[in-house]
Amino acid sequence: MTRLIVWRHGNTDWNAANRVQGQTDVPLNDLGREQARAAAPLLAALRPDALVASDLSRAADTAAALAAVTGLPVRSDPRLRERHFGHWQGLTLAEVAERFPDEHARWRAGDPDPGAGIETLDDLGKRVGNALAEAAEAVPGGTIVVATHGGGARQGVGHLLGWDSVVLRAVGSLQNCHWTELRHDDVRGWHLRAHNVGVVAAPAVADAV
Repeated sequence: MTRLIVWRHGNTDWNAANRVQGQTDVPLNDLGREQARAAAPLLAALRPDALVASDLSRAADTAAALAAVTGLPVRSDPRLRERHFGHWQGLTLAEVAERFPDEHARWRAGDPDPGAGIETLDDLGKRVGNALAEAAEAVPGGTIVVATHGGGARQGVGHLLGWDSVVLRAVGSLQNCHWTELRHDDVRGWHLRAHNVGVVAAPAVADAV
């Protein structure tokens, strides 16, 4: 049985400010680095065989905290980046609502393609889901930890499970430095074992930020 741990990065200043990050390379802040250090021993106890991360620094540096404990190398995969948020990147959600009221309303309502140059949920799910699947296929029967982003994690996991965007809207967002656990076997395929597991409680923030 293959075990896949999909781990959201630690906190950033843009998370704290409700500023849309998307694929902007925003670093971890002090809280985010501490969250990663606190989570690393718990994940190390799962005895991972491989460690993969988005190439954005907030995810790569989160993965580095686990690498420091396990000695595993971190393989970088740009397909694990967060959703591209087009014209919204760099704006606070309040600014988004003011400048793009129609697109913001569609996004809030769960429209998978709200406009404003934002990557569609279908494209996001396929991109991240394919990266997750390939990471797991490289270590059959092993445990793989993948450090990625909130929105990307949810859609990528949904792609593997065959859940559509309506179902995924009912799944809570991963908190910073928390993770989802999936397992795969030849009979059931991919199935969900745990969600939003972590050591440091933190307020949930929107996937976009």
